[in-house]
Amino acid sequence: MKKNLVFLAVAAIGFAGCNGGFKKSDGGLLYNIVDDKSGTNITNNDFVSANVIAKTDADSVLFSTYDTGHPAFLTIPAKLQSKGDIYSAMMLLSEGDSAEVKVNADSLFKKGMPKPPGFKGKFVIYEIKINKVISKGKLSDQVFGGRIQDYFKTEAAKMKAAEPGKIQKYIADHKINATKSDSGLYYQITKQGSGALPAKGDTVVVNYTGRFVTNGKVFETSDKAVAQKEKVFNPMAPYKPIHIPVGINAVIKGWDQGLMMLNKGAQATLVIPSNLAYGEQGFQAIGPYTPLAFDVEVIDIIHPNPNAPKPVMPQLPGQPSAK
Repeated sequence: MKKNLVFLAVAAIGFAGCNGGFKKSDGGLLYNIVDDKSGTNITNNDFVSANVIAKTDADSVLFSTYDTGHPAFLTIPAKLQSKGDIYSAMMLLSEGDSAEVKVNADSLFKKGMPKPPGFKGKFVIYEIKINKVISKGKLSDQVFGGRIQDYFKTEAAKMKAAEPGKIQKYIADHKINATKSDSGLYYQITKQGSGALPAKGDTVVVNYTGRFVTNGKVFETSDKAVAQKEKVFNPMAPYKPIHIPVGINAVIKGWDQGLMMLNKGAQATLVIPSNLAYGEQGFQAIGPYTPLAFDVEVIDIIHPNPNAPKPVMPQLPGQPSAK
């Protein structure tokens, strides 16, 4: 879940370069409208929900809202910083439209955007699909905000209703012989360990790989080989087992419950519904009502030493925090 290229961060960055098939706007913006629906174009102060894929010109995906399970939400500024920024691209579109926007990679990364590890290519191409537009117009801030909140509630209800089906599809597609706990956690112990199970307050040393249930893509892992294979490798990541104190609500409920069923050497797959993960609020790139899947391996179980300092939890973006 490393934010290699977060869509909203490029809002104020201009576009440069040229490529066949793309048009150039007055501000030098390169764009290609793929679907053009009838409707009023997006304008200043409008609220927009959009799905976005960022990829290289070699078609290697850098970031996708489809992976995270929820779109990007933003409000068009009252005044644009540049005629060629990302908001300018959206103001060429209306609800239901889709477009490709091309960014010169050198220009993009020189203006403060971190370059993704292993990036190759001349351009970053954004595929934008406008899902919903709520026009500000002459609405008061209170009425405008209320309409946005109503939209969020409607979308959250849809995601909540779709969650059980996503879980069952993932289990079936990956041939997981899952057992469902009383709390709703789905798990399969794929390798039995040895020794006693961890007790409350023990620290479990674990390797893990987290996947989005929507498509099975890896969003975080402690295993370097997996990161390289799944093309999510980050040279800044430590890639080593993490230490998780269990039974004290230090992590999400699905992890707490799952790890306490595993002894040293055990391996398991945990499919965690959102009520045992990040719930209706979500967390960073994880949207509301998002179920997650983890492959875990218990490397060791450390019993607490009352005289030892408390372990410092690694702040990995993909680590399942309880907060």
